[in-house]
Amino acid sequence: ACAPFRRLSLCNKNMEKIATSTAKHDLLVDVCMAANYEAQSLIRYHDKHELTNEGSQLCTVLARSFADIGDIVRGKDLYHGKKKRGQTEREKLEENLKKIFENIYEELKGAKTRYEGDKNNNFFKLREDWWNANRDQVWKALTCDDKLSNYKYFRATCSDRQGEAQ
Repeated sequence: ACAPFRRLSLCNKNMEKIATSTAKHDLLVDVCMAANYEAQSLIRYHDKHELTNEGSQLCTVLARSFADIGDIVRGKDLYHGKKKRGQTEREKLEENLKKIFENIYEELKGAKTRYEGDKNNNFFKLREDWWNANRDQVWKALTCDDKLSNYKYFRATCSDRQGEAQ
């Protein structure tokens, strides 16, 4: 699949280096650190690139990176990565995430039946539930910067004129 330029350089270094043996406990921290690092890199370069991409909004850029991180965690990322000595960084990351979610699955007590039926042990349902339970923390990590304190991320919709609806 073709990837937008922003996805080619998504900073997910923390997620790429996750140790699978302890990661079930550290996954949220590592994903949040990756999100914050991504935001810092976007903030640093946004003003420079805004000159050539008029109308580019930092909020939009952050929201798209948030969606990309969610796709990666949930196993729905379409970008396959650049080949480096046989295996792409993306393939390695996906392999690590599968192992992490397998470890989480193995420790589940009463909820295992909810996640049965995953033929390839991708744990897509578990990954989706994990993302839904933790996405607010990842968003906070992504937007945790003094430069972003006055930004309004959500505009008014038909149902909510105050700009808080999502």
